[in-house]
Amino acid sequence: MTSLKLNNGSVALDEEGHLANVDEWSEEIAHALAERDGIPLTDDHMAVIRTIRAYYEKNGVAPMLTLICKECDKSYKEIRTLFQKQPGKRAAKFAGLPKGTGCT
Repeated sequence: MTSLKLNNGSVALDEEGHLANVDEWSEEIAHALAERDGIPLTDDHMAVIRTIRAYYEKNGVAPMLTLICKECDKSYKEIRTLFQKQPGKRAAKFAGLPKGTGCT
């Protein structure tokens, strides 16, 4: 495991850079994870990330990308522009969710 340094301490990450403990997530962590991937988060990014978090907290799983698009009123192309390659996986990672077990 590695750690992600924050302004007030650090948090553990798994070997692929996902937050080790989903309950430790904060918006500061989202920004730090995105920064590691070279993506400065905007309000549009955070709206998507908050939608993913809310869905995960209610259902215990990450939402499908089609649902994210619908809930955020964004096209797949817009989500891909925001999060670049593998937008659903990357957005879920920034939202502090564990690595998905579905499609690779």
